[in-house]
Amino acid sequence: MHLIDLLTPGRVQAGASVTSKKRLLELLATLLGEGQGNATERAIFDSLCAREKLGSTALGGGVAIPHGRSAELSSAVGAFVRLSEPLDFGAPDGQPVDLLFALGVPEHFTNQHLLLLSQLAEMFNDGEFTQQLREVEESSKLFALLSDWQAHHAAA
Repeated sequence: MHLIDLLTPGRVQAGASVTSKKRLLELLATLLGEGQGNATERAIFDSLCAREKLGSTALGGGVAIPHGRSAELSSAVGAFVRLSEPLDFGAPDGQPVDLLFALGVPEHFTNQHLLLLSQLAEMFNDGEFTQQLREVEESSKLFALLSDWQAHHAAA
């Protein structure tokens, strides 16, 4: 499973504006639960919050990977958000985050979950790529950039 398989253009947002970590997690849950109803969105939100209570999913360098498991999901889904204003996310380096890839997975996705997190960490470890993500203005271009990274990564 590849990261781009988890995204749709509708789950990629450039310039999102939120006022708090809770509002950000609500936005991510809405994107991850797209079209699946309020119960699914709420379950995803609860799983994201539960994971954050264990420790911040911020990696440092302005990047975070909020993720959670939910019995409401039948397949893994992803959402990417670039914030208009960085937000404190409890990162180990103290920097606020502006790039987030949220991941929602079914309860039974133990190994797949870890593989996806590994791919995300590799993607966000590419400083040139994260800079490109910060420079793109439109959501559609962000989606294309993420798709290109995945295509290049898969070919390598």
